Amino acid sequence: MTESNPLDFDRRHIWHPYTSPTNPLPVYQVASAHGVRLQLADGRELIDGMSSWWCAIHGYNHPVLNEAVYQQTSRMAHVMFGGLTHSPAIDLARKLIRLTPAPLDKVFFCDSGSVAVEVAIKMALQYWSALHRPEKTKLLTIRHGYHGDTFGAMAVSDPISGMHHRFAGVLAQHLFAEAPSSRSDAEWHDADMLSFRGLIEQHQVQIAAVILEPIVQGAGGMRFYAPEFLRQARTLCNQHGVLLIADEIATGFGRTGRLFACEHAGIAPDIMCLGKAITGGYLSFAATLTTAQVSDTIGADGGVFMHGPTFMANPLACAVANASIDLLLDGDWQANISRIEEALRQGLAPCQGLPTVADVRVMGAIGVVEMKNEVDLARIQAEFVDHGVWLRPFGRLVYTMPPYVMEDDDLAFLTRKMSAVIAGVR
Repeated sequence: MTESNPLDFDRRHIWHPYTSPTNPLPVYQVASAHGVRLQLADGRELIDGMSSWWCAIHGYNHPVLNEAVYQQTSRMAHVMFGGLTHSPAIDLARKLIRLTPAPLDKVFFCDSGSVAVEVAIKMALQYWSALHRPEKTKLLTIRHGYHGDTFGAMAVSDPISGMHHRFAGVLAQHLFAEAPSSRSDAEWHDADMLSFRGLIEQHQVQIAAVILEPIVQGAGGMRFYAPEFLRQARTLCNQHGVLLIADEIATGFGRTGRLFACEHAGIAPDIMCLGKAITGGYLSFAATLTTAQVSDTIGADGGVFMHGPTFMANPLACAVANASIDLLLDGDWQANISRIEEALRQGLAPCQGLPTVADVRVMGAIGVVEMKNEVDLARIQAEFVDHGVWLRPFGRLVYTMPPYVMEDDDLAFLTRKMSAVIAGVR
C-alpha cells in the first residue's frame, strides 16, 4: 500500500467520525449510490440499511431531488440571508409551519442538527433573559439522550454513558433525570416520573428549558419510551414555568410512523429542532422552530437573536428540502412506514431467542437488536459488508433505519443478513 492508493491516503490523513486518528477503523470507498444501493470502488454492492445516518429517506440519486438541485443551481447556489431572502426559504418556512404542531410559527434555519440544538438552547436562555430572569440558565433532560457534538449540545447529552464523557470537566452543568423505563409498547408506570418531577420541582427557579428526544432516544441507546412520559413532561413544564424543547432531528419526517414523534403524545413543544431527513440526505441543513410568544419576548426589549450562520437558509438546501418534503407527503407515507415496520418485526424476530441478544425492538422504520455485550465494530461491520449490507452498529446496538423506498425483497434480505451475522456473534 502506498499513498497513491486512495484508501491508504485516507487512513493516513483523514479523520472519520468517532474513530482514533492513530488506529482508525476500516473504511470502504463508495463509487456511486442509486436507490438503496451503495456501489463500492472495488465493485461490491451493498444494500444500505442506515439511510446515511438516517437522512437519505428517499434513497440515493432520486430524480426528483436531483432536478430540484439542478433547477436551483441554475438560479443561484447561495446568497447570504442577512438582509436578503428568497423563495425556497419562504416556501420551506410555510411548509414547516403548516406541518409542525401549532403554535410553532417562527422558523430559524440552521446548518446542521447540532447547530439547531445550539439555537434552541440560545432561544430558551435569551427568552428568560428578556423576561429579566437571568437565574434561569439550567436545562433539564433525561439520561441516555444525545443532542449533538457541539458544546451546548454535548452538555445536554448523557454525561456518563454518552460519547462526550471526556469533556465532562469543561461542559456546562445541567440536570439529568432518570430516563423512563416504560416502553412505548408496554404498560405505563407512574414511577417513571419521580426523578423528572423531583428535579423540575426542586430547580424550577433555575431551569430555562427541558430538552428531550420525543419517544425515541437515538444515538444514546435507541430507546423507545412511553408517550405518557412526554405528556406529563409537557404538563410539568407548564406548571413550573419551563420551556419544552423537542429534539426531532432523528425522529422528524415520518421515521417513527408519525410525521413528528411529538404526535404520539399529542403535545406541542415551545421549540422544535429538525434536521437529518429534512433535505432527503442531499445537503447538511436544519431548522429550529418556536412560537410567537418566545420570539416576541426575545425581541420585546429591542434585543436581537444572537445567531447567524454564513450558510443560513442556503437556497440549494431549501430547494431540495421543499422537494423532499413534497415527495414524502405526495405518497401514502404512513402505509409505507407501516409496511417497513412489519417487515422489520418479522425479519428481526429470529434474533429474539439468541443467547447473545438482550432485546429486539421495532418502531416505524427503526429496527434495533440490543446485544448483551458490546460488539466489535470493525469485525461485525466487515461481516455485514461481506454479506452485502451496510450497517453501522455502535456499543451494544445493531440497528437499521432503512430508506423509505426500500422494497420488501430488499428488506427481507437486509434483516436476514442482520440475523445471520448476529447469530454468529459469540
